[in-house]
Amino acid sequence: MSKTVTSNPVLLYDGQCGFCNRGVQQVLRHDRRKNMMFAALQGGYGKSILTRHPELNGIDSLVFVEPLDFAYLEQVFVRSDAALRVASYLGWPWKLALAAYLIPRPVRDFLYDQFAKRRYRWFGKYEKCMPPPPEVRERFLD
Repeated sequence: MSKTVTSNPVLLYDGQCGFCNRGVQQVLRHDRRKNMMFAALQGGYGKSILTRHPELNGIDSLVFVEPLDFAYLEQVFVRSDAALRVASYLGWPWKLALAAYLIPRPVRDFLYDQFAKRRYRWFGKYEKCMPPPPEVRERFLD
């Protein structure tokens, strides 16, 4: 599916990261609304978001893209804020993770970055993005 704009939230992830791919599978399993979309940072949609948001240049993080009520406007969240937005979106019991907002963002992001630096070593790295399962293919943006 190729779209440049969607009215649904989009989770951008590292398509080569084993942990990130498993995380997307978890979100797919627990997404009761079934409307979150997904895109690899390395794909066309991911690159279009990075182009529209130059502040993300060089970012090595999850990116949660939330459409605003205004046409073609969106808000982006990165690092721990992105992970917490996903938890909020998924609802109970994932919302328990929102207690992490009590931790100052610099501390949360430091911990996030430390994990991100080691994710390939701990969970592996794919040569190329893994294709999504056919039953959820329509929820992935190219």
